[in-house]
Parts: sequence; C-alpha cells; structure tokens
Amino acid sequence: MQSYQLTLKPLTAFATPMLGDTLFGQLCWAVRNRFGEGRLEELLQDYSETPFAVVSDAFPEGHVPLPKLPGCYYREVPKMDRKAVKKRSWLPLSALRSELPEWLDLAKTDADIAAGFQDKKKHSLMETHSQPHNSINRLTGTTGEGFAPYTMDQNWFHPQLQWHCYVLVDESRIESDEIRQCLDDIGLLGYGRDASIGMGKFEVRQFQSFQFPDRDDANSFLTLAACAPQGLDFDPARSFYQVFTRFGRHGDRAVHKDNKPFKSPVLLAKAGAVLTARFPVDNWLGQGIGGSGELSKTIPQTVQQGYAPVIAIHLPEAV
Repeated sequence: MQSYQLTLKPLTAFATPMLGDTLFGQLCWAVRNRFGEGRLEELLQDYSETPFAVVSDAFPEGHVPLPKLPGCYYREVPKMDRKAVKKRSWLPLSALRSELPEWLDLAKTDADIAAGFQDKKKHSLMETHSQPHNSINRLTGTTGEGFAPYTMDQNWFHPQLQWHCYVLVDESRIESDEIRQCLDDIGLLGYGRDASIGMGKFEVRQFQSFQFPDRDDANSFLTLAACAPQGLDFDPARSFYQVFTRFGRHGDRAVHKDNKPFKSPVLLAKAGAVLTARFPVDNWLGQGIGGSGELSKTIPQTVQQGYAPVIAIHLPEAV
C-alpha cells in the first residue's frame, strides 16, 4: 500500500481525540456521502483481509509515539526522576535513525514541543475547558421543567500546533486524490463529537508520499494506531502493548437509526505498541473487525479498523 503523510491544522476545539480508527470510520462516511453507498460497499468487500485504507492517529508534527516498552529496554536518563521520564511520550522522526536504547533520552514531552513554538505565551500543547450544556425541548424551544445543566470537556490546542497523520492507500481500489477530498470534507464538517456545533474542524495543509527510514536489522514493528493483534502470530515474549476497550458508536446519519447508535465493545492495543511478528509484514499489520453482524445489529455490515500503519524497528535484548 502507498504511504502518505498528512499535515493537519486544527481550526477549532476538539471534543474527541484524533484517533486512527475513529478517523477511518468518518472516512467511510465521507466516501459514502461523496461517492455513494455502492462505492463504499465495494471498498469494504473483504475488509477483514484486505483494507482499502489504513489510518494512523494524529501526532504532533515531526513526532511519533515513544514505544510502550519496559524501562529495561532504554538507557537510564541521568538526573531525571521517574515522573519526569514518564512524561516523555513523543519521539522525533530524526531519532528513528538512532538505536532504540537511546530513544528515551531523545524523546520529548508536550511542554518540550510547545517550547519550540515562537508563541511563548502558552506552555502546553493542549488545554481542556468545560463547556456548559443543557437539554432543550424541541417542541417548546425551552429547557422545560427538568432544568438540568451539565458540562462537557473541549480540548483547545496551541495555536501553532500542526499534526502529522499517516494514511496507507490501496490505489488499485481508490485514488489518493479521492482520499484527500474525503479528508477535506471531514475537516470542513468537523470530526468527532459535537461536530454539529462547530467542534473538530481542521485543514489538510499537505498530503504527500512518505516512507519511514528502512532498517536492514529490523525485527519488530512500532504501531501508529490502535490495532487488534489477538489471534495473530506474534511473539508474546517480544511484544508489548497497552490494551483498552473501544466502546464505539455509529456516526453521521446512523446516529439516529432505530435509536441504537452503539456498537459492540472491542478490545484493542493502543498506538505505540511494539509487536514482533512471526509472519511477513509490509507497512501495516492487524486485522479488520466486523462486517458480518457481530459489531453492530443496527447495520450488520459495519466494520472497525483493527489495522495500524507500522514503522520497522530493531528491538534489542533488554539493556
């Protein structure tokens, strides 16, 4: 699959983190809305075996997640306590050419990245603010008798922050220009929760071919999105990841379909996992989920991205 690097500029606050599987779901809706339901059904044929596109999480420009490895794989960072070390979560792309034990020393915190911007007034990449809400009776246009205000968090980003996101495209099935157009549509209409009230808008500033550095000694892979490794032939002694449960829900028009927007929960490994495969790997791994009713009773053909773009790395023995 052809690999592309996207440069995204957030334009508003976001109510949903920019994660690859969620962005892939919205990409599917964008394909349906722009090219028709038949085109989407064609692209999703055999999705569990051959994806038409694989989407990464969004990361601060020029960085990827630091691998989630036990500390024994990294050299000790001198004169730094454990809490400070744990805040180092971003690895500069330039560090990929260094040996893995050095990566923790080269990694950056959110504050380190923010300090590199010209605007010194803000010292963090993201600030969270609470936004008051209240339910409205659409018949009367009032809050009604049950006045019950509540708040929901909104994430505001540093004004100079840009994201890098990676998309793998099977160009025998869909052209990269079509993917770009669909991503432009998502950025215009908004991504994630509360897009209907202005959240989640972004601009696609660059869409270019990109390849991570090759390593002749590569023996493992760093994931750039949540993936589903279960049941695949990975070496358990040399695979490391953090699991979480994705409680997904339908988006776009399906939110109101039969009043059943929720999907079945799925167990995934977070981005930043290190997986050692016993089978050939190109530039993605994982598996597609759903497609035959096990993920959604409302829309049986619903699928979940369990794939992730990967970077080939050399995982040494523990230091």
